Amino acid sequence: MEVKPGFKQTEIGVIPEDWEVATLGSLTVLMTNGFVGTATRHYTNYDKGILYIQGYNVEENSFNFHGIKYVTEEFHKSHMKSCLRAGDLLTVQTGDIGLTTIIPEYLEGSNCHALIISRFKRNEISSNFISYYLNSNPGRARLNLIETGTTMKHLNVGDMLQFAVPLPPTKAEQEAIAEALSDMDALIESLEQLIAKKRQIKQGTMQDLLTGKKRLPGFSGEWNLMHLGDVLSFQVGFPFSSMFFNTEGYGHRLIKNRDLKSDDQVFYYTGQFDKVFEIKNGDVLVGMDGDFLPCLWNNGTALLNQRVGRIIPQCEKLDSFFAYYYLIKPLKEIERATSSTTVKHLSHDDVEEIECPLPTLPEQTAIASVLSDMDAEITTLENKLAKTRSIKQGMMQELLTGRIRLI
Repeated sequence: MEVKPGFKQTEIGVIPEDWEVATLGSLTVLMTNGFVGTATRHYTNYDKGILYIQGYNVEENSFNFHGIKYVTEEFHKSHMKSCLRAGDLLTVQTGDIGLTTIIPEYLEGSNCHALIISRFKRNEISSNFISYYLNSNPGRARLNLIETGTTMKHLNVGDMLQFAVPLPPTKAEQEAIAEALSDMDALIESLEQLIAKKRQIKQGTMQDLLTGKKRLPGFSGEWNLMHLGDVLSFQVGFPFSSMFFNTEGYGHRLIKNRDLKSDDQVFYYTGQFDKVFEIKNGDVLVGMDGDFLPCLWNNGTALLNQRVGRIIPQCEKLDSFFAYYYLIKPLKEIERATSSTTVKHLSHDDVEEIECPLPTLPEQTAIASVLSDMDAEITTLENKLAKTRSIKQGMMQELLTGRIRLI
């Protein structure tokens, strides 16, 4: 393959001519393991202990502190080899192999368990740059090539010392690349936090509006206690014959129970069918096995397969979009109350016999409009988040290989 002027072919790919390929061992002053063994008897309370970081606390260039542990001061002092400094890299050895993060200043002095600690030559190497490379798609793919073990895959320090990385000629360029990617991480994190906040606000709004605790302007009066069977019917899907199924896209799409959560494998039907089982955008569907969470269908015309139900509202009594939001709570209560120890099953009687207070149709429509607008805002933010993540991946591909230079 012809290499563009100003670039060179190396054992790890094409990089700029002034970049080098260097092993991690040549760039570090220390590479070692965190404590390997059983530390549970040394756990203590957070106010008395030293933070003890484990593989499940590591995220890409970040941390989560779910289930974080603390160890005694005595344990910490007797295992100073695994005492962490700001700028150290932690790489997961077992599990999500190769996942890497960097120790910030506020975690300096912590200890760690069964993680590879890499400490770089500070005057020459940006540990942030190395962390981004190890977390990149090429970095993770190459790390997978050096994992060992048959059942439980593992990453050895000895192999990591010989692991080669592309390296810009100056620390300034390394830091410029890391800073650009860090800015993208900050944007991604801010979007994630905003989405989480919007979802919390929506949950609070649903709790208020769907129970009548708060009323929208222009509405008052008591809600009428009704059986849902008086305002809707619950249609059960048809057991279409599997001999007419295919996954190549021929015929009419089928809606199976799992399609309400994921569309990783879509089935199509080429046989005869009654149009009464044809669904369209805006229909409210409910899985009848396992999770009874309602779904607002929005993926085009399809056929309602067995073990999936459709909510059919009486137009003069029940708004379909309101039904989608309103049914979440009672269906979850049915799911929790189901005594089955294997797969939980929902029947049409379970739904139609629900007794609950309902507002008038105009108030239902108004409530549904408010919640739908909130969902639309969240979806817009989620799409922006997905696009930002995609842009970051493209930036990593360009910056970490020197195709785009910042200095």
